[in-house]
Amino acid sequence: MADHVVKVLNELIETSKNGEKGFAKAAEDTKNTELKALFESRSRDCASGAAELQAIVRQLGGDPATGGSVAGAMHRGWTELKSTVTGRSDTAILEECERGEDHAKEKYTDALKGDLTPEVRAVVERQYQGVLRNHDQIRELRNRFKAQQ
Repeated sequence: MADHVVKVLNELIETSKNGEKGFAKAAEDTKNTELKALFESRSRDCASGAAELQAIVRQLGGDPATGGSVAGAMHRGWTELKSTVTGRSDTAILEECERGEDHAKEKYTDALKGDLTPEVRAVVERQYQGVLRNHDQIRELRNRFKAQQ
């Protein structure tokens, strides 16, 4: 079971690292100070979540993932290419962040369907609730910015 839990947690670590890098990139790209502060905060939250999961993997005797996934890097690359072609509006940045949070929701939902110890499940569930709050906040901001266009 420990090997299975380590695998699940490493996938969530990669997801969190993708979120950390994605939000950091969004903070770089926005000119809006409210969004910049939000994205920087979310990037730190993702880094903290990854660190918490890495510690659990170590406690279980596993080797924790240290970076994001190839898919996350490809998403950031696509976002970068798209921004050079279309311009990087705050609405577009928020749409990309929402897409990333959709992916995180899916990964955490899948993890919670699996066989986790009660202690690990509690951590994953708490982090999942944060992902849901992030997603909803990003969606609301995207809707607000879209309505202002």
